[in-house]
Amino acid sequence: MATTTKTKAKPRKRTGVWVQRDDRLFTLEVQLLDGPMTEEFCKANKKVSRTIELRGDDTLDMLHEAIFTAFDRDDPHMYEFQVGGKEPMDRDARRYVLPMAMEDDFGDTVIAGNVETTTIGSLGLKEKDTFLYWFDFGDDWWHRIKIASIAEKAPEGKYPKITGRIGASPPQYPDWDDE
Repeated sequence: MATTTKTKAKPRKRTGVWVQRDDRLFTLEVQLLDGPMTEEFCKANKKVSRTIELRGDDTLDMLHEAIFTAFDRDDPHMYEFQVGGKEPMDRDARRYVLPMAMEDDFGDTVIAGNVETTTIGSLGLKEKDTFLYWFDFGDDWWHRIKIASIAEKAPEGKYPKITGRIGASPPQYPDWDDE
């Protein structure tokens, strides 16, 4: 297992948030689990997944943006990440939410953090761990994210980046009349 390479805090120009430097490279497999997809789409695309690389000091908000782009979405909606649970909405999961949702009452579910300030490297994940991403609380697009690998140092370049695609991207709003 890779160790954390950290130095002094540095600003992230894209978000304007100060984060602890973490040079590790996380490779994630993001698999679409559920959402409003037509039967025809599901038959033609047995598996829909994307591979995304990001640095340990990239935020969950940056990961969301990469997933949004990787699945060819064009209409933004609310989203959150659930870490440590076994299934969607697991009460044992740590929930990372948008700043506007930080004050919401989720019953006995604890909000663990803000997606704009929480980095992937700060989650304590290791290779083969999984967590969930929920996009659009009305249409309920669910994704399972698996940590495929963690390298000690990310090569120079711009991150996050999409490095692999399996299956087509489903339309964000399917035309049910075509079915």
